[in-house]
Amino acid sequence: MPKDRVIVLSDCQSFYASVEKAAHPEYKDLPVAVGDPARMNGIVLAACPLAKAQGVTTASRVGEAMTKCPGLVVIRPRMRTYITVSLLISQIYERYTDMVEPFSIDEQFLDVTGSLNFFGGELQKVISAIQQHVMLSTGVWTRMGVGPTKILAKMANNLAKKQTGGVFRLGYDNLDEALWPLPVHDMFMVGGRMTKNFFRMGITTIGDIARMELGEFKRRMRMTMGKQSDIQAEYYWQTARGIDPSPVVTGIRHQIKSVGHGKALRWNLYTRLSDIEVVLLELVIEVCQRARRYRYMGSVVSIAVSETDGNTSHSYSRQMTLPEPSFLTHEVAAAAYRLFVDHWTGMPLSRLAISVSQLTDDSVMQLTLFDDRIRTYNKERAIDQIKTRYGSRALIRASSLLESGVALERAEQIGGHYK
Repeated sequence: MPKDRVIVLSDCQSFYASVEKAAHPEYKDLPVAVGDPARMNGIVLAACPLAKAQGVTTASRVGEAMTKCPGLVVIRPRMRTYITVSLLISQIYERYTDMVEPFSIDEQFLDVTGSLNFFGGELQKVISAIQQHVMLSTGVWTRMGVGPTKILAKMANNLAKKQTGGVFRLGYDNLDEALWPLPVHDMFMVGGRMTKNFFRMGITTIGDIARMELGEFKRRMRMTMGKQSDIQAEYYWQTARGIDPSPVVTGIRHQIKSVGHGKALRWNLYTRLSDIEVVLLELVIEVCQRARRYRYMGSVVSIAVSETDGNTSHSYSRQMTLPEPSFLTHEVAAAAYRLFVDHWTGMPLSRLAISVSQLTDDSVMQLTLFDDRIRTYNKERAIDQIKTRYGSRALIRASSLLESGVALERAEQIGGHYK
């Protein structure tokens, strides 16, 4: 991508909490957090700046947050509302540029290169106009990271959070002074485990990677992470230098590589296989229904499991290849159940996820001598159509009415949170 592109990553500050404060003017000067006030062990999804100033953090427990901030107002999440506001903000961005790419519900890339002429070539005028437009329309303040590439715009956005005006520009002319002195864990896509690996290599800052020759960096990565780390090494080396050839592309552009669903569980309720099996089947039903909607079949079934006894915990994932690609519930469920039973240690579950991958289109289905797969497919498609028209509660399995079932609860949620 040419270096003269002007790309902005716009991030909505404390998005969920900002939407709620805009909807409740009476909370304007109060600390607000979004979470389930009825579940003290539930997590905080978002906190406004006033709440953050008193120690409330995202992903902290609701009860813990209320202890730190006695006057905290906890509001139950409304995911449908947040999605609606996010789409409205997208429409606002599209009034300033036709090149808008969603990155998450509260972050979007904008290529404003062609918009500068309408504002006399002054970037700050474009940014100010967008910020004020979004603020007046939704009550949400947006922070802007600016750079010649998407990766620099993303990292500039993290620096914009510390600026009064919420804007920071990161270009090739100020990388060495603005980005490279930062600790390596501040680099995009570097988590705790990767940070430890970098520390073992003697790498503590982003600049340590950027100033190193690529060949030397690959050598260190191989010594620490094995012979298959060259692709990772090149990615991190390019990120540190702000190299990113990907353009801003409107809409969802990538092909789906997998279809999956997961559920966080109250571990003390899922200690028996009979209870876990109910949730496993419910997740498989959702996965297969979604795969059929996208007209895909999966060749590989995967499970991801988190176990805990309240003191110790561990996670693992396993997968297996099906004899034939499938999106039929009974076939995917049988594989997922076998994977789970073969690897479960017996500890209570705190999370379970199911997915299918290596997707192929469903235009051709392999027939078998022993099962009428076409008849089963037609039955499941009919169920899908009923649920689409009347809601996912319209048809559920009897097992979902058991105490361990979560299907009824999930029917009231979007993305695991209440609508």
